[in-house]
Amino acid sequence: MNDIADFEAKLRADGYTEIETQSLEPRSPKGRHGYPFAIRGLVLSGAFIVAPDDQRTVYGPGQVFAVADGHPRDSSIGPEGARVLVGRKFAKVKPS
Repeated sequence: MNDIADFEAKLRADGYTEIETQSLEPRSPKGRHGYPFAIRGLVLSGAFIVAPDDQRTVYGPGQVFAVADGHPRDSSIGPEGARVLVGRKFAKVKPS
């Protein structure tokens, strides 16, 4: 899925919000962390590296990465930086 408009439409259809394009500077791993939302992104340029477990995966242009809600991971940005289109999907809170 290389078309940006199609990817963004798919994010919205799948319940992802806060969709934005980010320009990221090169950086080394941040350390394991998690967020209260799922993330799915399309790498537009550069390299985005995700390590949700002990396995490190490098995503390049045209590749999609995803991390589940609350799943701890580490991430870093390749030496040339990266540009990514990313969406966040927040868990729905059940009424009490």
